[in-house]
Amino acid sequence: MENLDKLILELCKLPDETGWVEFKHNNCDPKMIGEDISALANSAIIADRSHAYMIWGVDDATHEVVGTKVRLKQEKKGNQELENWLCYLLSKNADFEFQSVDIEGKHIEIIIISKSIGVPVSFEKIEYIRVGSYTKKLMEFPSLQAQLWDRLRHEQFEDTYAMIDLQFEDVIRHLNCEAYFESLNMPIPTSPERFAHYLQEEEIVVKQDNGLYAITNLGAILFAKRLSDFPRVRRKAIRVVQYEGNNRLTILKEDTANEGYAISFENAVKLVNNLLPSKEDINSIRRKTLSTFPLPAIREAIANSLIHQDFFLTGTGPVIEIFENRVEVTNPGTPLIDIMRIVDNPPKSRNEKLASIMRRLNMCEELGRGWDRMVISCEVQKLPAPRIQIYQESTKVSLFSHLEFANIPMEDKIWSTYLHTCIKFTEGDALTNSSLRERFGLPETSAGSISRLIKEVLGKKLIRPLDPNTAPRYMRYIPIWA
Repeated sequence: MENLDKLILELCKLPDETGWVEFKHNNCDPKMIGEDISALANSAIIADRSHAYMIWGVDDATHEVVGTKVRLKQEKKGNQELENWLCYLLSKNADFEFQSVDIEGKHIEIIIISKSIGVPVSFEKIEYIRVGSYTKKLMEFPSLQAQLWDRLRHEQFEDTYAMIDLQFEDVIRHLNCEAYFESLNMPIPTSPERFAHYLQEEEIVVKQDNGLYAITNLGAILFAKRLSDFPRVRRKAIRVVQYEGNNRLTILKEDTANEGYAISFENAVKLVNNLLPSKEDINSIRRKTLSTFPLPAIREAIANSLIHQDFFLTGTGPVIEIFENRVEVTNPGTPLIDIMRIVDNPPKSRNEKLASIMRRLNMCEELGRGWDRMVISCEVQKLPAPRIQIYQESTKVSLFSHLEFANIPMEDKIWSTYLHTCIKFTEGDALTNSSLRERFGLPETSAGSISRLIKEVLGKKLIRPLDPNTAPRYMRYIPIWA
């Protein structure tokens, strides 16, 4: 971190220890550190601070720089490094980093702690808070607990500061601001004032009370030249992994982007498209290579993983995994809407500002059309529908290459049939035996197989007849919720 010595000297000027700063000399008890990280992270949001600090080498009474013997990166709990031990016992939204600096020949150690976001930070599943200069269990102070939750409910990840106290030239050094203007086909302003005006209007940067600038998480995640410069979002970089065959035994290629999404999104889509298995179109007059996967669906799946991820979950980000027979796109967080209504429901995003800018930058489809486009592009190529799997803290979307109808697993046949019914309904139509045969690319002689599949889907109570009194041969079906 730049200007770490100046930061510490400024904190030393505080008249007393506060809820967001704690000074220590040589006490480095791991359990005490874990409890204090929880307390300081939670107190920081009440104090309206973006960060809290634990500082070793400063006298807690006089705030005089005295130096310390502590070396945080060398400390261990048992056989485990202190940092890893803390990460294991702190809640997943805990975000902190170890730093050190020498001031006038005296060694200082510091833990920089991001304020709690989403939910209170806990240690060993207990939430703590600072009361005066003491660390206490949050549950013992109902009024502070209520105040903390009120702040958390109104906190947005995009608005939180990723970097503070910057001159505008430092902002330009950290952000690829030209990409913003180029994507919107706008001329790049010639004066810093006009430049800053647009970035502030988009809340990419914020002007602080001291006249300096802060880069928001929104600005960092979209326009960072190096995401690694921003501790809070560096693990949110897009990662692409290609495997040999259909399992994870052998990695052929791995790439992690270090730029913000405004740059790395297009690069990731191009990289994935280049790595996808392809075949030559023998019916084309000119030689033409066709992807075995629907490219619009690939693009939408990647865009959705960025827009809808839960940034409050630290230590993980969007991952695109390429196998011979499928592509899996995983993001932290679970959907905010029922996946059974993912085609027709109005979209809902936990990151509305990010979604808005990405759409205006033409990085993804218009609001609400993404999943429709994914499903339809799979149907056009007669492929199984995109599969959604929801885990405790993540969502995975799988896209499959061509499979003969007989080889498609029954659960994927049922899911494909259900989504086909939803698409038909949104178009003002209904599923029929004929439309489902066409969807899977089957001849009329397969009508019996399709009838049995429809019966299976009916048995799962996913669809229902539009008119139960219609003759079986002319039966039409709509989603169960319609």
